[in-house]
Amino acid sequence: MHAITIPEPGGPEALVWDEVPDPVAGEGEVLVEVVASAVNRADILQRQGFYNPPPGASPYPGLECSGRIAALGPGVSGWAVGDEVCALLAGGGYAEKVAIPAGQLLPLPKGVDLRQAAALPEVVCTVWSNVFMVAHLRPGETLLVHGGSSGIGTMAIQLAKAVGAKVAVTAGTKEKLEQCAELGADVLINYREQDFVAEIKKATDGAGVDVILDNMGAKYLDRNVQSLAVNGRLAIIGMQGGIKGELNIAALLNKRAAISATSLRARPLGEKAAIVAAVREHVWPLLDAGHVRPIVDRELPMNDAAAAHRVVEESGHVGKVLLVAP
Repeated sequence: MHAITIPEPGGPEALVWDEVPDPVAGEGEVLVEVVASAVNRADILQRQGFYNPPPGASPYPGLECSGRIAALGPGVSGWAVGDEVCALLAGGGYAEKVAIPAGQLLPLPKGVDLRQAAALPEVVCTVWSNVFMVAHLRPGETLLVHGGSSGIGTMAIQLAKAVGAKVAVTAGTKEKLEQCAELGADVLINYREQDFVAEIKKATDGAGVDVILDNMGAKYLDRNVQSLAVNGRLAIIGMQGGIKGELNIAALLNKRAAISATSLRARPLGEKAAIVAAVREHVWPLLDAGHVRPIVDRELPMNDAAAAHRVVEESGHVGKVLLVAP
């Protein structure tokens, strides 16, 4: 088969479409013929040499895919050859085939075509596990999403609104904020022109937000704590703004607030399977009913993954950038 390899870390040009050995479905795995994958920030970090796959995972980038089951490994039940699926991966999505633990498979939602389904697994699992399973966002509460126009952000807006929460977002342009508003965002903050702490205080009459989904890390740490309500929860899922920040413990104590920081890729298979099962139970009915949908900015050929990485690094997109297999 062919896959995107990374012979040497570097810029987008480091991504090489090359012939590699076919994967084989092992115990508890299925082999999927990939129709599409999607670009995530983690893929860019891997290309740059900063985020290696966990032990035993495919060496090729790609944390989600959609496709058709080509073979079942020993011990797999509940799936059949030919089933159309999408899946959460630890790697290997930028390829024509990938072996996947059966617990990380999801059926195709109603009304979502097979290519666009590749935009779902990573963002839905990330949002559901952090905003709902860890931070316990409830109806009537307020969620602040940094990077509201990203793949994660566009899904977080939709899921929060679907459960009856209010949503504030930050984004860098008027156009991106308008698209967030179309998805249901209530409070729109241009982080290039406005102080999100001040805007959150204004929008909540000084109370602050109940949950923050943060992709920035160190740069926003103190300001995020300032923006939390009493009993607020800060969920950190990225470090685009650095890895070391200063934390005001007194402010955290005064608000009886909590901070969590999680990653998805390196979690044990059992934890991933539990997240996928929760997503299938709680989110798939919303997709089936059309209340939530994947937001796709564009589709590009998988063998030109370099172009897709450039799009994501330039941050001009809204939602997901897909890679479509030849």
